[in-house]
Amino acid sequence: MVLSRIFSQSDVSMHSTFASRYVRESLPRYKMPENSIPKEAAFQIINDELMLDGKPRLNLASFVTTWMEPECDKLIMDSINKNYVDMDEYPVTTELQNRCVNMIAHLFNAPLGESEAAVGVGTVGSSEAIMLAGLAFKRKWQNKRKAEGKPHDKPNIVTGANVQVCWEKFARYFEVELKEVKLTEDYYVMDPAKAVEMVDENTICVAAILGSTLNGEFEDVKLLNDLLLEKNKITGWDTPIHVDAASGGFIAPFLWPELEWDFRLPLVKSINVSGHKYGLVYAGVGWVIWRSKEDLPEELIFHINYLGSDQPTFTLNFSKGSSQIIAQYYQLIRLGYEGYRNVMDNCHDNAMVLKEGLEKTGRFKIVSKDIGVPLVAFSLKDKNRGHDEFEIAETLRRFGWIVPAYTMPADAKHITVLRVVIREDFSRTLAERLVLDITKVMHELDALPAKSSSKMSINGEENGKISGSLAGKNGTVVKKTAMETQREITAYWKNFVMAKKSDKNKIC
Repeated sequence: MVLSRIFSQSDVSMHSTFASRYVRESLPRYKMPENSIPKEAAFQIINDELMLDGKPRLNLASFVTTWMEPECDKLIMDSINKNYVDMDEYPVTTELQNRCVNMIAHLFNAPLGESEAAVGVGTVGSSEAIMLAGLAFKRKWQNKRKAEGKPHDKPNIVTGANVQVCWEKFARYFEVELKEVKLTEDYYVMDPAKAVEMVDENTICVAAILGSTLNGEFEDVKLLNDLLLEKNKITGWDTPIHVDAASGGFIAPFLWPELEWDFRLPLVKSINVSGHKYGLVYAGVGWVIWRSKEDLPEELIFHINYLGSDQPTFTLNFSKGSSQIIAQYYQLIRLGYEGYRNVMDNCHDNAMVLKEGLEKTGRFKIVSKDIGVPLVAFSLKDKNRGHDEFEIAETLRRFGWIVPAYTMPADAKHITVLRVVIREDFSRTLAERLVLDITKVMHELDALPAKSSSKMSINGEENGKISGSLAGKNGTVVKKTAMETQREITAYWKNFVMAKKSDKNKIC
């Protein structure tokens, strides 16, 4: 099955104003053209279409890095033709990856000896990293169960309902039951006590999130570790912990180094982190680090003879670019501990500026935490005015801002939230400007009719009223102007469409 969707059923060809200097005939849209075209025309055609994309730096929905220094951009372009898997041909690139693994392992307080090498690998984002970590847990659990002569066909993972979709993918693709701790209003992360209650002899690990995508909050890994230690002692199990630090792994060590969430906790056996988020690298790189060699079953590691050398590999894919690995190494040595701390401090300060600005409007409730990923998640305090967070998100696009609106998972689906992610390239000036634009949007929405009256104007005949009219106090009918009726009809259908979109809403 092809997982793509045709944008337009009617337009079967593409046209470009400037390309007509080189190409007189239109190009097929969904089929390869029969003939070649000049490189200038190909560039212009694609460039014209890409103009309609949003601006990455104004995409406040994404955690992914959208700016790097020109020197790193050059390194990326110079290495974009290197296939990372060719380790024998590109030994320096392989060495740079190993250096990154060791730097990150030390950052996460892995218990390594003076000359001991860390165990880990670069991946395609945290999604692949989570798949690899999950497979290691599953295989280790299965080996233990087989050795004990016990059933090993029903593994499960315990996590919160706030996990990213890649955990659901892992569970479905590799036949592992996903046991989710439901959320509650005003508590939007996994409850460690409830998670430990759900652990049984088939649990291969408990997955904790250091930086929920919903509101940026860090889950209490220390409490989870302590409660799980007690349960393991009583039951005789050795249920471990994996920390999904995709968003928070490059934040907590610099802003809150005293916070215990990493390999300082004995049950934490593996950690993943996204280099392309607060690791400050463009999209495409993640990392997974294991506590020790014993936590990565040897049978999962492939030793292949490819292009003349033995290469141990533990990945889901084979070929991939080297540029992101090189970019990660650049950031680690360019910034160092001091530089990363300065960047994260600045992101946190700008998040506080935005938070305080939203609070001063008096219209929003902040649902994010000061200790966590530098983002601001907020919802409307008063929804009796007939407008919601989805309308705010939609209207903000007119100002160029991409701000996601979404509902919380079960059992907090009635809560709708807007989320602004603060990245390195989001300045204090932009934060202040966003507050001003949100204030303008609120004034505009306040001037529009509420959803309830809009709906009444549409369904007036069904309720025994005249369409385009409103019942007075004594049952008299007050005729509305044509403009008032048209505004209400437009607002109603706009809200109807957005409600349909919100049913399919997903966040990243």
